[in-house]
Amino acid sequence: MDEVVGAVDDARPSHRDRWIGVYIGVLAVVLAIAAMGGDNAAKTATIKNIEASNTWAFFQAKNLRRQIVRTQIENLELTLLASPGLDDASKAQLMARMAEHKASDSKLTTDPTSGEGLDELFVKGKALEQERDRAMAQDPYFDYGQALLQIAIVLASIAIISGGNALLGLSGVLGFAGALLTINGFTLAVSIPGLS
Repeated sequence: MDEVVGAVDDARPSHRDRWIGVYIGVLAVVLAIAAMGGDNAAKTATIKNIEASNTWAFFQAKNLRRQIVRTQIENLELTLLASPGLDDASKAQLMARMAEHKASDSKLTTDPTSGEGLDELFVKGKALEQERDRAMAQDPYFDYGQALLQIAIVLASIAIISGGNALLGLSGVLGFAGALLTINGFTLAVSIPGLS
């Protein structure tokens, strides 16, 4: 019976090993947060890139339409200049058509009501590009943070088995660095050359 109790006591983890287990659990939580942040950053970058591309395509289509309208205005002006003998009714009709085209040109250039004028689309496209660029800058911090956290977990697990403190110390350094990179992924407080 004493042999069984002694075997059970030997199988129980030491106080040190229990704290390492808690430490590994904390690293795993931070790793999960880093993975979530990285996934969200990647999704945001993709979505904002698609939205920016769509906005710029719409911008180009509107710009082309505006150029066509401006060409029509120029043609109507040339028609008026080249035909000085036109009767008043024809001149009035050409002038009315030019006024319609000029109103259309103005609406294509800026339309605060719909937000779909060229001026508004330009601002929207630039804003979407900034959001995309921010998400793309965040992603590497999460990736490297995850890698360091995973290595820290492995080293801490080996430290339990081997009983060595050097691996545990290295795990602590890598875990701390991984946590800092994860926090920086969310905040972008520090720009590390080569990462962003």
